[in-house]
Order: sequence, then C-alpha cells, then structure tokens
Amino acid sequence: MTAMAPNRTEPDLSFLLDHTSHVLRTRMSAQLAEIGLTPRMHCVLVHALEEERTQAQLAEIGDMDKTTMVVTVDALEKAGLAERRPSSTDRRARIIAVTEAGAKVAQQSRKIVDGVHAGALDSLPAEEREVLLRALNRLVTGHLETPVEGPRPARRARQKG
Repeated sequence: MTAMAPNRTEPDLSFLLDHTSHVLRTRMSAQLAEIGLTPRMHCVLVHALEEERTQAQLAEIGDMDKTTMVVTVDALEKAGLAERRPSSTDRRARIIAVTEAGAKVAQQSRKIVDGVHAGALDSLPAEEREVLLRALNRLVTGHLETPVEGPRPARRARQKG
C-alpha cells in the first residue's frame, strides 16, 4: 500500500490521515466489542459521566444524527448501562444518566481506547511521537479547525470519545 499515486510529487495527506483513522477505529471497535460496546456506546458513556448532558448534546459531541443516537441509547438502556432521566436543571429536558454498571464498563472502555491510542503512539520513537501530536494539535486548532460547507456535505468520522 502506498500513500503516493504514481505521478504525485506531494504526499497524499488525506490518504495518510484517513487510513490511520480507519485502522485505529477498527482496532478500537474490535477491542470494545469484547466488552459488549461499540465506539458510539463508549462515547456516550464517557461523556455522559463527565456532566449532566441531554441526548442532543451527546449526539453533537459524538457527531451522531438523531436516529443513530436513539439506537445507541436504546442499546445502552437494554444493557443496563445508562438510562434516560429528567434533567435536574430543566424539567422539560431529559438527560442520559450512566448506571453504576455503566460507570464500571466506561472505566474499562476508557482503558481499551487509551491502550489502542498508546499502542499506535508507542510504535513511534518518542521524539517522533511528540512531533506528531504537536503537529496534529496545531492543525485541529488552526488551519483545519473548521470544516468548509460544500454543496454535498462530507461524511465525518467520530471526533471525540
């Protein structure tokens, strides 16, 4: 597999970032599946644990549409890991509350995700690891911070979680 088309003189940054992201997601998905979670379920659990959040807020954090979010929360409820409850600050809003069992699973899933990330970074020499992280952080907080809206929206991978 190559990151360069035959006649290209510049590296294909899109390929490099997409492929890396895809492989990380597949590894994360496989390992989370061992504890009965999907990456989306993990994302909802860890972000619902941070503070009281509505289903809409969690969907935005996880870059999920309403239907996907409903399916994800339904699966978490069925597994006894989370439940929909009235908000303590707004009677009209419902939040996603993580159960005690869900908090334990979230702790496991965080270790899994951290391990997948560490495995990738540990495959690089320390000095390259630091440079890569600094450069990627600079891109996501600078030049590539804001997506450009086009006539056909580009599909975006899950960003947080």
